[in-house]
Amino acid sequence: MYASIIILRAFAYHLLIVAVRTESSILFGLRVCGAVVFGLIGWSLGDLISAYLPPPLNDYVVAHVGAMSALALLGALLFPALFGHPLMELYHRIVSLSASQIIAGFIGLSAGLLLAALLAFPLARLPEPFGPVLPFLVAVGFGTLGLGVMSLRYREVFHVLNIKLPDRETPQPAREPMLLDTSAIIDGRIADVTNTGFLRGELIVPRFVLNELQFVADSPDAIRRARGRRGLEVLRRLQKESPWPVRIADDDPSEAQRVDEKLILLAKQWGCPIVTNDYNLNKVASLQGVTVLNINELANAVKTLVLPGESLHIHIIQPGREAGQGVAYLDDGTMVVVEDGLPHLDRSIEVCVTKVLQTAAGRMIFARPSVSQREPA
Repeated sequence: MYASIIILRAFAYHLLIVAVRTESSILFGLRVCGAVVFGLIGWSLGDLISAYLPPPLNDYVVAHVGAMSALALLGALLFPALFGHPLMELYHRIVSLSASQIIAGFIGLSAGLLLAALLAFPLARLPEPFGPVLPFLVAVGFGTLGLGVMSLRYREVFHVLNIKLPDRETPQPAREPMLLDTSAIIDGRIADVTNTGFLRGELIVPRFVLNELQFVADSPDAIRRARGRRGLEVLRRLQKESPWPVRIADDDPSEAQRVDEKLILLAKQWGCPIVTNDYNLNKVASLQGVTVLNINELANAVKTLVLPGESLHIHIIQPGREAGQGVAYLDDGTMVVVEDGLPHLDRSIEVCVTKVLQTAAGRMIFARPSVSQREPA
């Protein structure tokens, strides 16, 4: 009894720290079920093996506890291997269904089982071996039939029953998983981009990326420590607010040493893109045929397009590198270099765009003060 209470408390605590919709909780539940089932079998086998064990192993308590512990460990390892993949497939299929399809499937399954229950009594009175077997086979057959019919024809059935469905049922798009790099998590913009719906798919954070993030958060350097803690806060926000699941994956390629190499290997194995802000990782992954989603490139792509000849209202905040230059910034962080802008330092003026330069670091705008803003010679 005490061991059962400990197992239940451990399972409840795990549910608190792991999101229910993640695959980690499914595997943990399978381990617990396997340990309980095989542990009970091991306790029952204790009576059989105790007579064949030498002292002091033939003791009642030692034989039963030993058999229960050994088989419980075997069950915890065996259940995820046997049932993990089918349950994962079932989990992904259920997540991709709409609410109407889930309700229709439940109604069809219930109707099939109810019909099978009505036939169970007369079928059970048949002679052996039909009597014990047919009720079970009929229940499985009618349950599957009801589930399949309602899943395929639920719109027509709901229409006959005068049940109104939503005007538009948009099916869930295919969920392409995406690997998150440490730089993308620390940057923080991944949370906002995910909430807007531009990124669609399961977000996977490998365990080695999480370890690197924790290492940065524990750094003695104050700046690195602040960046690492911000990354942990962003990851917590993603788990709470993201419309798509955020999963911590334990896969760790042993043939690679560096985090970048492990990310590329995982991306190749799973056929999924890497979300990163790291320029070097972007280039290396692209050379190896791995798709990279760069947040910086996305930010540059959505910046407001400014053409030569247009006017801007800016505030010059600092001198430029060249003599007489002033520097200002747009709201999106784009640098504006103003020729002959130094006399207007700490002032807001109208400028005319002369050139727009696109670099790997971003977009840079060159401008001159408008005619009305130029100082008389």
